[in-house]
Amino acid sequence: MKMSLLCAAAVLATAAFAGETSAQGKQAPEKFQVKLETTKGDITLEVNRSWAPIGVDHFYNAVKSGFYNETRFFRVVPGFIVQFGINGDPNTQKKWRENNLKDDPVTQSNTRGTLTYATAGPNTRTTQLFINLNDNKFLDGQGFAPFAKVVAGMDVIEKINAEYGEKPDQSYVQQLGNNYLNQYFPNLDYIKKATVIEN
Repeated sequence: MKMSLLCAAAVLATAAFAGETSAQGKQAPEKFQVKLETTKGDITLEVNRSWAPIGVDHFYNAVKSGFYNETRFFRVVPGFIVQFGINGDPNTQKKWRENNLKDDPVTQSNTRGTLTYATAGPNTRTTQLFINLNDNKFLDGQGFAPFAKVVAGMDVIEKINAEYGEKPDQSYVQQLGNNYLNQYFPNLDYIKKATVIEN
């Protein structure tokens, strides 16, 4: 697959988003960690609010609410990205996807191990995220603003099941949640629990 096609297809979330353009909830600390307990092992993220404050505040509140618990790694492109962030309960997902975020300026590069929101164009970030498996610096100029980095567990990320590639249909995941994924893609790895670690 050519890089231009990969770029266009691999990091775009479902385009049908609507709603407000600012994050809601409590302001996040300037720096904190998030522990992802996954079916392959634990991953630790270091989150920096100065990198992308709007995105970080939204992520902080989503994690605190339990949004990312039981979410599947539904899109895995080896050597490129691991994508996740659609809640397993369609009703919960609907509430969160109706809150679009304004874009943060890109202050960091999409290097290996950074965490970034997937988008469907300008000001369409919601809850979908991807971890860069390689130095994907070509994404910087397209508005993808990293806001965190993996500080432990990159080896875990490399083990996440990639057998389904890009097969799961995001529209069905949005509408049917984990019921759809469990039925048709039963071997997907997932986040068992996401927890904010505050100093």
